[in-house]
Amino acid sequence: MAEVTGIKEIIKPENLVYKRTSVMTDETLHYCPGCGHGTVHRILAEIIDEEGLQSETIGITPVGCSVFLYHYLDIDSQEAAHGRAPALATAIKRLMPEKFVFTYQGDGDLAAIGTSETIHACNRGENFLIIFINNGIYGMTGGQMAPTTLPGMKSSTSPFGRDVKTMGNPLKMTDIVATLPGTYYVTRQSVHTPANVRKTKKAIRKAVQYQKLNKGTCFVEVVSNCPSNWKMTPVQANKWMEENMFPFYPLGDLKDPEKQSTEQK
Repeated sequence: MAEVTGIKEIIKPENLVYKRTSVMTDETLHYCPGCGHGTVHRILAEIIDEEGLQSETIGITPVGCSVFLYHYLDIDSQEAAHGRAPALATAIKRLMPEKFVFTYQGDGDLAAIGTSETIHACNRGENFLIIFINNGIYGMTGGQMAPTTLPGMKSSTSPFGRDVKTMGNPLKMTDIVATLPGTYYVTRQSVHTPANVRKTKKAIRKAVQYQKLNKGTCFVEVVSNCPSNWKMTPVQANKWMEENMFPFYPLGDLKDPEKQSTEQK
């Protein structure tokens, strides 16, 4: 029993214990300790469950750390060739417009070999959700430099740090797609603290709900870490991410129709 403003009420045990959504399977996650992928998986699974979309969802994963997402989410899913998830999502959504369709992609996939597919799908305004995990490196294949690798950031193929003069500038894909008329909602978030997890869940839920409006592509970037390939502990990686990744990839909404309508008023 507990006192709440002078009224006794029973605190039920089921209200005090966290319950894993049934959309998550019993498979053990293969991700490295501290990686953000598992957290984003859980957020996505909870939203699919809470929105009652489990039987209506089709997820698409290409090559990368996230390729085995179908092991962890009990939904219909399809693998795609490296970088081609937006092209496959376009076909599926056009054939089955009543379905909730999303792609789940890393930066090596989306911003490198899949740059063309990403840009053109967003420019056409294809009505699906793109979830973009940006850890600034190729995670699955050994920590090579990616299009998103920061200037001076070390990787297996830039052991002395990314030299902008010879290797070019990092590609800010989220900023690019925000300028395209076909995108409806574009945001950049993170999952390294409980507060940021809540913000990311709110953003992904909004993107899921926006798809019902058939207004265009929703794009959610999640700036994450890669402790293994960054050669850091999870705590060190989160601190490095805050000090280096966030200034270059600032968190927040880049394009939101709700805010735009409020500003117009």
